Amino acid sequence: MQPHDLLHRHVLTLPAEPNAVRLARETAEQAWTEWGISLRHPTIGPALLILSELVTNSVRHAAALSPQVTVIYATGPGRLAVAVHDRHPYRPPLYAALSGAGTGGLATVMELTIGLDGTADVQADADRGGKSIWVTLPL
Repeated sequence: MQPHDLLHRHVLTLPAEPNAVRLARETAEQAWTEWGISLRHPTIGPALLILSELVTNSVRHAAALSPQVTVIYATGPGRLAVAVHDRHPYRPPLYAALSGAGTGGLATVMELTIGLDGTADVQADADRGGKSIWVTLPL
């Protein structure tokens, strides 16, 4: 999804604390509803789980270097995207999580993403001191 393809976009920055997961999910549900996306759409349940896993990973693994986590929600023609940004420099090899070695949240994210014919990408910050993990799913 290219920036010019976005119909809607919402950015939320939260403290990198456990309650960020709940707040990120609630905000996603509210934004998607406001944008006319039914919470009963078959992509929404997996999208919420993906979002939860990505925020959880930032809270668990990046909070020491990144006291905040930023969540981006976006839609474009027939697509739904979520991104989670933190200021930890480690960029996980997303597709390696599917090799059988991964059993945690990232493996779940990738299984759901691939199962829905979606895409996932890790984008480093310009200074390489942080990253965003983008997941785009068909609607």
